[in-house]
Amino acid sequence: MKGAGVVTATDFLERFLAGDRLALARAISAVEDEADGYRDFLREIYGRAGKAYLVGITGPPGAGKSTLVSHLAERYAAAGRDVGVVAVDPTSPFTGGALLGDRIRMNELAGNERIFIRSMATRGGPGGLAKATGEVALTMDAFGLDLVLIETVGVGQSELDVANSADTTVVVVVPESGDAVQAMKAGLMEIADVLVVNKADREGAEQMARELRVTLELKPEDGWRPPVVMSVATEGRGVDEILEAVAVHRSHLEKSNGLTTRRRARVRRQLEELLEYEFKCVCAAAPAYENLLELLTAEVQQGLLTPYEASARLFKEVSREI
Repeated sequence: MKGAGVVTATDFLERFLAGDRLALARAISAVEDEADGYRDFLREIYGRAGKAYLVGITGPPGAGKSTLVSHLAERYAAAGRDVGVVAVDPTSPFTGGALLGDRIRMNELAGNERIFIRSMATRGGPGGLAKATGEVALTMDAFGLDLVLIETVGVGQSELDVANSADTTVVVVVPESGDAVQAMKAGLMEIADVLVVNKADREGAEQMARELRVTLELKPEDGWRPPVVMSVATEGRGVDEILEAVAVHRSHLEKSNGLTTRRRARVRRQLEELLEYEFKCVCAAAPAYENLLELLTAEVQQGLLTPYEASARLFKEVSREI
């Protein structure tokens, strides 16, 4: 495992279960860093998770996601809900940490006892999310938070993984980011449970909303048609409508058994990802792995083997060793 600190369930599990936010922060750091014993901690708290509702907020850079998330968290907290915010930022090439630091941009919420904000770096993770995002959300869930808002990094076409991590996915677009066709090309239309046209006070917002609605009409009917909500995040306009849209979608999922289906699919994906991770670790630990990998890399580069032949040989040789 990575990480210098030794983290075990007995280190701060009791304080975590008692609602100590410092223990929550330490737990998240351990999960992010894959510190020694972090899986033991997750194993201890796993049975307490499953109660929080996960809302993903995604969309292109500059769409105003962070401002919307701030307003949503504040409104949920004002309604008596305990909220976690996972703000995923690009990775600094120098420190490996979050480059934009959404916790700083949301510092007006820092004093709210019902809101816990954590900024994470992608650390090269694809799909607009950090590798540990799901586990961090699970940790917040097990801590007893009612909702977890997951804001993606904002990298355009590779933002789609959030749909696999959330119960409801809110896609935020703005007039200047392009028309409905561009949104569809980026795949955002396919994952949206709620569509938000932010900066609705700008020219072209109404037209974009109409185009999005027409495009959604053409999608196959599956029991849910994403609503298109207009908002001006900087003024807090449209936030109540977004909250209502999320609530209606949640009700739809619960009544149609869709929530259970989505969460089961999420667990299955997690199992597959963990299997890939474990298998890669086992392979890398094989004595001949590194030398064979270097040899096959050279042979592929020289044109003696194709990557497919080389990977098959690598798998065969490593499998024989393990």
